[in-house]
Amino acid sequence: MKQIAKKSLYLAIPIFLIRLSLLAAEPLPKKDIATVCIKDACIQAEVVSASAEREKGLMFRESLAVDRGMLFIFEEEGLYSFWMKNMRFPLDIIWLDLNKKIVDIKENVPPCGESCETLSPENKAKYVLEVNAGFAGRNKIKVGEVVRF
Repeated sequence: MKQIAKKSLYLAIPIFLIRLSLLAAEPLPKKDIATVCIKDACIQAEVVSASAEREKGLMFRESLAVDRGMLFIFEEEGLYSFWMKNMRFPLDIIWLDLNKKIVDIKENVPPCGESCETLSPENKAKYVLEVNAGFAGRNKIKVGEVVRF
């Protein structure tokens, strides 16, 4: 009986290793990236449209490269609120309408402290762009400008 168990184990190990190598060879899911431009300022933004991705956003990340951001896409226009829960760095948050026109900007929004303020736009938006704090000011971005992506 002991001999059969050993033989089974010797056969199981190579099969396990083959399966493990096949799993490791599977490519990781690719993130959709869009080039987003406002006037002459362009960034590479991760595109998130699924509800779970939108809820997580940039939470728990240590930083965001200067030329990077996150573009949230919603199914329809609405008054979508954001907060800075579990964020580790400040952001500029830019809301865009159906025509990709900027309808609101919140600049230099800090991570939550003891309380966590909810930020809402003045007008309905279909897209929301998060970028590093100071991006809007440095590039003189204003409400009413059209964003390209």
